[in-house]
Amino acid sequence: MGTPTPQEVADHMWANDRASQAAGFCIEAIGTGTSSLSFTVRSNQVNGHGMCHGGIIFQLADSAFAFACNSMNEAAVAAGASIEFVAPAQLGDVLVADAIEHWAEGSSAMTDVRVTRRSDAQVIALFRGKSRRLGRSVISQ
Repeated sequence: MGTPTPQEVADHMWANDRASQAAGFCIEAIGTGTSSLSFTVRSNQVNGHGMCHGGIIFQLADSAFAFACNSMNEAAVAAGASIEFVAPAQLGDVLVADAIEHWAEGSSAMTDVRVTRRSDAQVIALFRGKSRRLGRSVISQ
């Protein structure tokens, strides 16, 4: 058995990722150090102002971050994250989170995630996550 592909790692993680599944997220693409996830904002994901709850947007970005930073079959977890909300998302909007790992050294890495609205490419949020590699594989070989 060779080294698992990023898609195989994502499939393995997805099988147990109940949080992303319950939120209605979909994996659109996986690559080495990259991922793209999407979802459609549902009625139980809007806040008192009728906009998508910021916690849901953070969750989408965090999930994209997780799939990107684990894609090389090196188990990694978040060591920190921040988000800037740029524009609101509404009920029915399809949001896409594109993650790219930009820097890695030793057991640490930094990944940026851009969340956009599919219909007009409006940037909704910008997320930066720092990951820590755990010294083990996601899929044992």
